[in-house]
Amino acid sequence: AGDGKSPAMPVRVVKAERRDLAVHLKAIGTVTPINTVTVRSRVDGQLLRLTFEEGSHVEAGQLLAEIDPEPYRIRLAEAEGQQRQNEAQLETARADLARLQQLYGKNLVTNQEMDGQKALVSQREGAVASDKATVENARLQLSYTKIVAPISGRVGLRNVDPGNLIRANDSGGIVTITQTQPIAVMFTVPEVDLSKVLDPIRAGKELPVEAWDRSEKNLLASGSLKTIDNQIDVATGTLRLKSEFPNTDERLFPNQFVNVRLRVNVLKNVIVIPTAAVQFGSRGTYVFLVNKESKATVRDITLGPSDGVSQAVDTGLEPGDSVVLEGIDRLREG
Repeated sequence: AGDGKSPAMPVRVVKAERRDLAVHLKAIGTVTPINTVTVRSRVDGQLLRLTFEEGSHVEAGQLLAEIDPEPYRIRLAEAEGQQRQNEAQLETARADLARLQQLYGKNLVTNQEMDGQKALVSQREGAVASDKATVENARLQLSYTKIVAPISGRVGLRNVDPGNLIRANDSGGIVTITQTQPIAVMFTVPEVDLSKVLDPIRAGKELPVEAWDRSEKNLLASGSLKTIDNQIDVATGTLRLKSEFPNTDERLFPNQFVNVRLRVNVLKNVIVIPTAAVQFGSRGTYVFLVNKESKATVRDITLGPSDGVSQAVDTGLEPGDSVVLEGIDRLREG
């Protein structure tokens, strides 16, 4: 330093390269089941048995629980008996009407007697129709004693044990089923980035979405943007988006928080450097380069889009330029 020369400084450099750059919007998302159902009984009675294991996967239509069916079988038998009784009375009334019609043709019965018998037949027919509805309702109530899964999904912990008396439409329910395949992730994007999302959607493009863990080191799942909300939240200035993932390995879990990366564009054949190499100052945006003489030189640049890790550079750099990435603090021109 005594001779007026600056000492050599160790730095780490990277080469500016020309390649494609994917542009992502980053957000924090919440894993949300597409369907969630609380399974409730539709009839009162004693719970005889549960046929599922807690935390297991069930299919739509699979038997989950059974309520004591005997009271409902008795009601069905009573309704069927009443129906048969009224059907027999209807047959008798129709037979009487047929005989009266023969006598009426011979002027042996009055109009009043004919009208009365026709009314009786209609009354019996109405009673039979009512009985049929009662029988169908009793049969329906009996079918409700077998509780089946309305959707396919994973069941949670049961809320009631066999042997307990349960009531119809109890608020707690028997168990909850959540659909995990596929599954959705809800997240928001700022209003200023709205055009980046809407423009490709209106052009008919499918936007890929990635879900990463909290550390953003492990990719959990890949999916696509499903839909967007119909209005911006004025309180936060953000728009809600919904993405969908196949989740065949079930790495996404309901109510889990994930880091979302929404790919909105792919820049073709652009000059790319690490985002950490870009410096900001009174002169604007610039980088330090190492020239052929191994000396530092400042280069003003114009920035393009960034994906958070890599930065596109519109002007100021050429492919192969040595850009300083680490050791910038003590550098100056020359």
